[in-house]
Amino acid sequence: MAPEPHASTHDRLAAPGPAPGIAPGPGPTPERGKLGVEFASASTLASDPSEVRPLTGLRLFAAAWVVVFHFQFTPGDWVDRLLGERSPVFAVVTTGALGVDLFYVLSGFVIAFTYLGKVGPRFSPGVSWRFLWARVCRIWPVYALVTTAFGAYLLVVKLRLGDPSPAYQNVQPDLSLGSWLHQMTMTQLWFHPWHDGVSWVGPAWSISAEWLAYVLFPLTALVFYRMRHWPRPVLGVLAVALMAPVAVKCLNTGSPYFAFSWAARILTGFTAGVLVYLIVREIPRTARVRSAASRLTWVTLGLILAGLYYGESLGAAPDGSSEQGGIVLLLFPVLVGALALADRGPARLLATGWAVHGGRISYSLYLVHVPLFELWWTVMERFPAFRANSALSVVLTPVVFLASFVLAHLLFRLVEEPARRTMRRVTSGRRAKSAPGVGAGPA
Repeated sequence: MAPEPHASTHDRLAAPGPAPGIAPGPGPTPERGKLGVEFASASTLASDPSEVRPLTGLRLFAAAWVVVFHFQFTPGDWVDRLLGERSPVFAVVTTGALGVDLFYVLSGFVIAFTYLGKVGPRFSPGVSWRFLWARVCRIWPVYALVTTAFGAYLLVVKLRLGDPSPAYQNVQPDLSLGSWLHQMTMTQLWFHPWHDGVSWVGPAWSISAEWLAYVLFPLTALVFYRMRHWPRPVLGVLAVALMAPVAVKCLNTGSPYFAFSWAARILTGFTAGVLVYLIVREIPRTARVRSAASRLTWVTLGLILAGLYYGESLGAAPDGSSEQGGIVLLLFPVLVGALALADRGPARLLATGWAVHGGRISYSLYLVHVPLFELWWTVMERFPAFRANSALSVVLTPVVFLASFVLAHLLFRLVEEPARRTMRRVTSGRRAKSAPGVGAGPA
């Protein structure tokens, strides 16, 4: 999931005000008439560092897309009727793995929005370290907890229950101490062409992939920063073109997977997100712009749905793959850019309190849902009273689905946010002590 997938627009490095190092272009001068005055006073993403709430809310739906995709593998006739091939929503469900790519585009946009002005002007070991530490504080604590706990569970199933295949993965992960140390560095995927069996928590492969994008960002930011004045049409074409190889692969084969596809997906999706930020960052958010962006959001979502159902209409590929709808990857940069400027329709929904909170817990949700599902699937297999289609399984299966969201909320409140604040205070305190009179830096 997927995703951080997993920076949030409320996690900012820069203090309020224009992003340091990326000063807005020459400001618009007041013109005659109402439109000119509105243009002059409208804010831009470059001048307003506040959270872009529709994009935070979008993370909830990207994560939920992945969760439903995995939930469809739960045994049971009612699950099959609801989400299976005969379901009217199958075209959306079967392509849920694309939520990872949507996370990647979102992540590139938000990382650029939050950090490019600090990291991009010139290489600085100190700034680079602070950026990477901020990312570790955000993604590592809950990742380490869930990975270790689930690895312990897999060991119990394997050693005490005698199950040689404790994980629901095509390739079983190595549960050794050395593998655990590798998991803890989040680098377990970097030298493997395929992600099956690489991570103890199956979806965590995408976190390892995204960690690579973060490690490279202090260098790639030097290039991105110098592209900030490129013509918007050029940046737009490039952002969409970057998504094309995987999109066309999906259309032709029904699958986004190939050797090192994980690297292609993170590097292209993340870069496309950065380019979208460069496109929209200095567009004044006038009423006319917000209205046009809101309409574009509706059109883009309609095209995404149409593309998913078109892909499903092509039928499964010879090997059974059915993700031809992945052609809609081309539209993800457009969707993110439109939502960054929109304030009506889907943007208004995504900016509501419940959606924004859902976006904030989406990282924990992405991590914890598969361990919870796998625990339930094991119970269904081993205990006759809970077998598929039994009365207990019919009652408890939707409870398990909803429990993944509740557990994600608890992890966010009790682990993710407290650990992040504690880890950030450690380095902030050291900087403040070593540099009297200099602010300790933002949280």
